[in-house]
Amino acid sequence: MDVSHWVLTSVLLLLPFITQVSAQQRGCSVNNSKPRVYENNPPGYVVTTIHVEPDFAVMIDPTSPDASFFTIQESELQLSQSVDYEKDTLLLVYLICQNTAGQSDSLEIHVTILNMNDNSPVFEQTNLTKVVPEDTKVNATIVAREVISASDADLDTIFYELTTIVPGTDGYFAIKGVNNPEIYLQKALDYDKFNLTTLVLYARDRPVGSTDTTNTATTTINIFIEQADTKSPWFLPCTFINTDNSICISRPYTGRVNISEMSMEPLILEPGPIYAIDPDYTLNEKILYSIVGGNTDEVFSVDADTGNLTMNKVATAPDSYQLQVMATQVNNIQKYSVVSVEIKVINKSDYPPRFESRIYNGTVFLDLPPRSFVFQAGDSSSPLMITAVDDDFPNKVNPNIEYYIKNSTHFIATKDGLILTNVMLQSPETVTIEAVAKDMVSLQEASTVIVVEVILAAAVTSSDKIYTAQDMAILGGTLAAVLLIALVFLGVMIFKRYGKPVKYLIRKKFSKEISGGYHNQSYKQDEHPDVSTKQCETLENSSVQSMTYVLEQPALPLPSSNAEEIDSLPKASIASTIIFDQEEKEEEVEEKTEHEKEVKSILKTDRHVADDGYKAVWFKTDVDPDAGERVQVIEENEADGEDDSDQDLQKNEEEEEENYDKDDHHTGLGVSFASESSSLPAAEVRFNMSFRDPVAADDSDI
Repeated sequence: MDVSHWVLTSVLLLLPFITQVSAQQRGCSVNNSKPRVYENNPPGYVVTTIHVEPDFAVMIDPTSPDASFFTIQESELQLSQSVDYEKDTLLLVYLICQNTAGQSDSLEIHVTILNMNDNSPVFEQTNLTKVVPEDTKVNATIVAREVISASDADLDTIFYELTTIVPGTDGYFAIKGVNNPEIYLQKALDYDKFNLTTLVLYARDRPVGSTDTTNTATTTINIFIEQADTKSPWFLPCTFINTDNSICISRPYTGRVNISEMSMEPLILEPGPIYAIDPDYTLNEKILYSIVGGNTDEVFSVDADTGNLTMNKVATAPDSYQLQVMATQVNNIQKYSVVSVEIKVINKSDYPPRFESRIYNGTVFLDLPPRSFVFQAGDSSSPLMITAVDDDFPNKVNPNIEYYIKNSTHFIATKDGLILTNVMLQSPETVTIEAVAKDMVSLQEASTVIVVEVILAAAVTSSDKIYTAQDMAILGGTLAAVLLIALVFLGVMIFKRYGKPVKYLIRKKFSKEISGGYHNQSYKQDEHPDVSTKQCETLENSSVQSMTYVLEQPALPLPSSNAEEIDSLPKASIASTIIFDQEEKEEEVEEKTEHEKEVKSILKTDRHVADDGYKAVWFKTDVDPDAGERVQVIEENEADGEDDSDQDLQKNEEEEEENYDKDDHHTGLGVSFASESSSLPAAEVRFNMSFRDPVAADDSDI
């Protein structure tokens, strides 16, 4: 082990000496026998430095593989031409060292060429064209990788990016990856949206955003969209329901036929004849029509090629037909659409509507809000109304007529034919518009001309003032309030003038109704049994003091010398309450209303003894003991000032019924008159007998 260590140490110590001896023997040397040089260096670039010993000379061995790339200038090995890494990556050159003594030696130099990013990626084709069917499946490859890949002489990794230069076509095409340029379909195509787009593919030898020098190459791909049969037929007219116009919904068709009448021509339909198209415009496949539903009794048929609807037989029922018409592509039966066709069966219309006037003249004022009336020319208080008549109707009024303005958007017509403004008119002018009256059942039309003069509002006189609906409402409310006040005032005046007589008449009628109608009952035959003795006694207890009794009925003339007629008065008709008159003025009014008939009082303070046949009623205090049987006495009662109540009346009636069987021999008018005398002088007897308000009273008040 020690010996080996000694030998190694000796070699290391002798190595410089041996190298120097060898160099001296070789005659020349270089600093770096394996230099590294970047490509594209200009001629004269120093590859390495040569050290030459005295008496030695150095030169490039002509037999060197790459001797043409080098030259020696003094003590430097230089490039004689530019080197391209893409062609030469390693250069080999030999140097020969020789002295005058003939001693020579050689050096081997290996030059490594380093690559530089001096080349851009290259596409095999810089312009491509592809035709892509519209119905190509999503994710399908449009351009293969092998066709679209770029190459780089620097052998750098290529980074790709795809863009489009046609607006509205972004997102339909994409590449598989940043290092994979294969182009595929990312979203379904629509020929109606676009049928051509241009893509640009970028190839870079550095990533996007790199600070290093980047070389870029591009290629253009033109994509043509080929329309495919992707849509079913559309019935026209139709309305698009989305922004890209890929879906169009058609309206139902409507038509009219006369009942029990055969039409030999194709039916006229609204909004137009049955017609369908192939939305794939460039293909425009042929379409066939057929009725697939609603054709009861096969009344209708449709032309397979034109779509014209005709009749096979008359329609005998007034019901409508709801036909289902199908349009199908000839080349593909699965491409079809169905539309509804309503055929209304109506009575025949022999006469179309017609306007009674060929020209209407109207006036409207400036700066009025929309929906303002157009007035008749010369009469600004009468709205202009157009009227169409129909001779199919007895009164010429067709309720199915509707009006519309045909050639102007500044005016509209109501269902009743009134002409209104549709905008605020701001300049004076004369406008001629066409108004149309259309029978919505028979679809017959009539038209007329309306000449509207737009004038300044300042030209309106006070008599031509326009009153709006609000003004009329305010006026109506004001008149209603005035009328209500007038009615109230009139009612107060009537009440003040006629209130008292009316109340009297009402009270009088009410009294008659409650009392059972006692008018003229004295002339009727007795309908009730004689008043009982008890009732007579009760009447005797009634107080009649300082007041005249007046019978409410008209004056009853009592025949003289006939007691039977007196007895013939109703025996139960005096079951009413005797009311005392409180004011002498009221007696006078009542006497006048009885046609100013003479009334003789039966209450006397003096006796008429000599007046044979005269019957009087006396108060007990005035009775002469010698009066005899011809005097009827009415006794005073302490409660004579109290009113009779309804309860007392009812009680008295009950007592009458109870005593009927016992005292059927008593007769009279509530106050038993003695009838011993057969002959009494004629006299008018009145009692003011009316019902008063019920007041609690004793039975003795009766």
